[in-house]
Amino acid sequence: MKKVEAIIRPEKVAVEALAQAGFIGLNVVQVQGRGRQKGLVHEGRGGISVRVDLLPKTKLEMVVKDEDAERVVTIIMDHARTGNIGDGKIFVIPVTDAIRVRTGERGNAGV
Repeated sequence: MKKVEAIIRPEKVAVEALAQAGFIGLNVVQVQGRGRQKGLVHEGRGGISVRVDLLPKTKLEMVVKDEDAERVVTIIMDHARTGNIGDGKIFVIPVTDAIRVRTGERGNAGV
């Protein structure tokens, strides 16, 4: 199993596209962060500049079978990519076990 974590622009979350591909179970969390973009500078009234270091992002988390990880990554990338700095990152992390609390099922059955 693999955990796919994507930190992307809030308006680019592909929940419906993932569901249509059969990937229903996921968590979505609103987060703030920064990377190479290093935030933004907003020009306010009176010529006052305000630097915003932490930008709003959405963190999408899912655990999928090993063979499905690349497909999930592709779906997320296809929907999240604008080609501009700040599009985000995707991390693929090995998962050693998953347990469904309700039934006690483990491994792929627990996903």
